[in-house]
Amino acid sequence: MGPWSGPPARSGYHADVSTTQTAARQVKGRRTTVALKLVMAVTGVIFLLFVLAHMYGNLKALSGQQAYDDYAHHLRVLGEPMLPYSGFLWVMRIGLIVSLVLHVWSATLLTRRKRAARTQKYVMKKSVASTLSSRTMMWGRLASLLFLVSHSLQFPTLTIEVGGSYDSPHERFVAAFGVWWLVAIYVVAMIALGMHLRHGIWSAVQTLGWSNRKRQPMIKAAALAVALLIVVGFLLPPLAIAFGIV
Repeated sequence: MGPWSGPPARSGYHADVSTTQTAARQVKGRRTTVALKLVMAVTGVIFLLFVLAHMYGNLKALSGQQAYDDYAHHLRVLGEPMLPYSGFLWVMRIGLIVSLVLHVWSATLLTRRKRAARTQKYVMKKSVASTLSSRTMMWGRLASLLFLVSHSLQFPTLTIEVGGSYDSPHERFVAAFGVWWLVAIYVVAMIALGMHLRHGIWSAVQTLGWSNRKRQPMIKAAALAVALLIVVGFLLPPLAIAFGIV
């Protein structure tokens, strides 16, 4: 053995270290991806629960002014005296805003990682899994976020008053949806929300580990049913107002 017999062994050692470090980074990256998916799933569930509760409140408008105004009043005094007047609503709004920001943030990071993982552009054939809802998820998130902000400025905070200024929440609701272009925007926004929820519910169930191959058809059908229920439930009051039923 000559004096220079050592270096090859060290070269192999460095290769092993490099391979180990690469594997560790890959494991860490996968764990981060799983964590981001969990954040998106949990915040999505929070948003879904809020949407269902909000839909129920909107349907109160079909029962008349007294029922809707009483519902709005109870929301403002909920939690008193532990919470101040409208305290529950502000806690809910802050929690919802934080959830939506985390939802959009995690979704954006996951989308960037997915694009970065592609070494070259390629054309994918359309499949059953690649639905219109799944291909428009990012646009659905942005549309839902913008709609939520504008809707909050119009009704809870009264920063924007479409149709006139009224003391009664029911009168404000009816006056706003007496404006045709607001109804049109609302219809488009609800359709976008329904498409987003249809794919989002199925994706959240997958991420949370509540699905398998046998359950997938049932879960997809349930996601579609919930999305349709929410869209129809939200559209009934404004369309009833627009056509003079309420």
